[in-house]
Order: sequence, then structure tokens, then C-alpha cells
Amino acid sequence: MIKIVYWSGTGNTEAMANAVAKGVEAAGAEAQVIEVSTISAVDLTEDMVYALGCSSMGDEVLEEEFMEPFVEALQSQMSGKKVGLFGSYGWGNCEWMRDWEERLQKAGASIVLGEGVTCVDAPDEEALEKCEMLGKALAVE
Repeated sequence: MIKIVYWSGTGNTEAMANAVAKGVEAAGAEAQVIEVSTISAVDLTEDMVYALGCSSMGDEVLEEEFMEPFVEALQSQMSGKKVGLFGSYGWGNCEWMRDWEERLQKAGASIVLGEGVTCVDAPDEEALEKCEMLGKALAVE
């Protein structure tokens, strides 16, 4: 079972999470899409592969009430984990995703596909295809 944990304010990142799950399932694995407020970092302790999704907020940062504390709690258990990242943003230059990738790599995680999947605003067909590719890559890790 590959867990796909996300936060979405407008539904854009949720749509991306569902596309990641579609890719996981197309590759023959089981996927579980989970809204971040309903899970704790402890729930991922045994998982070696999972995905995290969040849209960019404010000054190009993760959502601060649920996702940021969740990621902070995860950092101590990320060594050796393979993590897929995804999310949407409405402005800026995608610095928040690069910061997130670097942060998790410093914690010992390997970023699946080498970088997070992003899109501006609602995911178009190309972004959804990239999310499905991420899901497929997660399933074979």
C-alpha cells in the first residue's frame, strides 16, 4: 500500500493526489489517498515509499497549520525513504518545491523522479500525466 498524503486548499493538489494514486494502481500496487489532517507522522514510520503533496502558500512555503508540522515530524524518520513530491502554485518561481526537495534530501530521503511534480493553478492534462508517472515510479520503488 502506497500512501499519498496531501493538503489542498482549492482542490488542485487533491486532483494531483488522485492522479498519483491512479498511476500507482496502473502499475499494479494499492494506493491510499489521505488528507494530511487525518494522519500523523507515526503512521508512515514503517512505510519506505510514499508521496506528499501540498500547494505553495504565502511566501512560497508549505501550508502551516497541517502540512508543515506533519513534514517537520516526518524529518527524523526519513533516512532511506523514497518520497514523491507534488503540488500546485499560483505565483512565484516554484522555490517552495526546491526548498522542500532539499529539506527532505538533507533528512536522508530520496526524491522519486529526482524532483517534485508541480503545476500552476489547476492541473492540466500534462500535469496529471506527470502525476500518474510519479505514481507508477512510486509503485516500482
